[in-house]
Amino acid sequence: MKDLTSKKLMKMWCDFWTEKNHKQIKGASLIPQDHTVLFTTAGMQPLVPYLTGKPHPQGTKLFSIQPCLRTNDIEEVGDNRHHTFFFMLGNWSLGDYFKEDAIKWSWEFLTSEKWLNIPKEKLAVTVYEGGEGIPRDETSAKIWEECGLDKNKIFFFPKKDNWWEMGSGIGPCGPDTEIFYDTGKPSCSKNCNPSCDCGKWVEIWNNVFMEFNIETAGAPLTKLPKQNVDTGMGMERVVSVLNGYKSTYQNDCFEDAINQLEKLSGKKFDFENKDAKSFAVICDHIRASVFLLGDEKPTTPSNVGQGYILRRLIRRAVNSARNLGIDAKCLSNIAMCFINFYKEEFNNLWVKQNFIITELETEISKFDKAIEGGLKEFNRVIKTLKQGDIIDGRVAFRLFDTFGFPFELTEELAKEKGIIVDKLGFEEAFSEHQQKSRDNSGAMFRGGVAETQSDEDKIKVARLHSATHLLHAALRKVVGDYAEQRGSNITPERLRFDFACDHKLTPEELSKVQDFVNEAIKADVEITCEETDPQTAKNSGAIGIFDNKYGDKVTVYTMGNFSKEICGGPHAKRTGELGKFVIQKEESSSSGVRRIKATLE
Repeated sequence: MKDLTSKKLMKMWCDFWTEKNHKQIKGASLIPQDHTVLFTTAGMQPLVPYLTGKPHPQGTKLFSIQPCLRTNDIEEVGDNRHHTFFFMLGNWSLGDYFKEDAIKWSWEFLTSEKWLNIPKEKLAVTVYEGGEGIPRDETSAKIWEECGLDKNKIFFFPKKDNWWEMGSGIGPCGPDTEIFYDTGKPSCSKNCNPSCDCGKWVEIWNNVFMEFNIETAGAPLTKLPKQNVDTGMGMERVVSVLNGYKSTYQNDCFEDAINQLEKLSGKKFDFENKDAKSFAVICDHIRASVFLLGDEKPTTPSNVGQGYILRRLIRRAVNSARNLGIDAKCLSNIAMCFINFYKEEFNNLWVKQNFIITELETEISKFDKAIEGGLKEFNRVIKTLKQGDIIDGRVAFRLFDTFGFPFELTEELAKEKGIIVDKLGFEEAFSEHQQKSRDNSGAMFRGGVAETQSDEDKIKVARLHSATHLLHAALRKVVGDYAEQRGSNITPERLRFDFACDHKLTPEELSKVQDFVNEAIKADVEITCEETDPQTAKNSGAIGIFDNKYGDKVTVYTMGNFSKEICGGPHAKRTGELGKFVIQKEESSSSGVRRIKATLE
């Protein structure tokens, strides 16, 4: 077994699959095309269309190093293995090779002297035991034996352990075979096996054999047009396990950041020390923030969606810096550690370093101001409380609403004192606040359209509203798919449209946007309206943020091949009714958000 670093593993991965005639595909944006999820959580996510039959432009044998972000474990970050941001190494066969080559190549990469050189006795695998009309996977077991794996190290497990499908339960799926590494810990019992949580066995690789598809929720399995292979290996975990590290934060990618934190805090990073959590949270969250800010579809801090997650990551890092006695402004130094470390493999971070650092420092400054009053109020609240007491949820909401104090921070600080926060009460107060906000704004706006009085004004508004759909489509075409709507306001005189963008639009870009809209108007296509369910709307290519804001039915407005979008507002009957579209002004609306004002002549 080789002394690995993450850089060595990345290179080894690329060299191995290149030798096997695979083509490397660029890691996709952390912001997925699929709006059912906030972030790219796996290497296969961008490949779903190709796994269901669409030909890939680079062929049938592919591999990648995919940055991923998962937030379901955000509260667990701080132990010796959890991360929000990580790299997934993956290789794929799109109707090319199947079980035999996939398993034999996995074995070669893991055990060959040329590659990872892991002793075969340190490995075990699990395979699908069968069920629900799918036979026991004797084929995979036989291939593992042929590779040289002891039969006693091959375990058959049920669907909950050895079947892979997407989180939604819809899409390509199939049985898998998972590869485990023996850490050397004593067996917990005579029946100790890879399904145990005793720590002896750690999963390092997963080969999924995608033979099936689920069209809709609850639908029966159908056969995919071609058999595919989808694999995933978590880089941080593999480097840590194969080096015998007790913490994934001992990996080389965190070394410079931890050295900086030790110098700044005067404390040593020790995974068994109470300060270890603060070291880990800063390292994980700042690395994640760097990649979100430096992404091709950059996310900036905000109070909704991806921006809220980024804000939460930065603010948790700030709080951890405080716990270490570090000035939070120094977190920009930690960000530079990651920018420097990854600048060769991810040059976009180096190119965007000024933007990344500026956005980070701005958010830290905002939080510092918000937190000062909130900390005073929090300390006043807990002054009379003792260990085991409960902070009322409405008090926690007042800290959030009045002082900008995040609930997560209230919860973390309370936990340090042994005090519990009434989360359910907070959520009820927050929900009431949201409903009041909706009720108050509902009388003024419908889908960003100001209420008007005269019939003539209503016609003008409807035309301008249709123009915003064309403008949205034009921006996504010219700037990129990440140029999503962030706000809209329409009066009878003009439209105002806010959209995600990390730069001031050039005169050429503005000209292209304006021309696109006017071409759609000149085409004089019918503006059609259809009521359907959110999933069907999504599958048809309609633009929309597909979360639970929609009910069982949505309205989709289509303008020929120019625009297709979920909407509830008024529209013209044909694009030819709109007149000439003229952009009056393009300006900054807020950090990472641009604004266009336009009229119809």
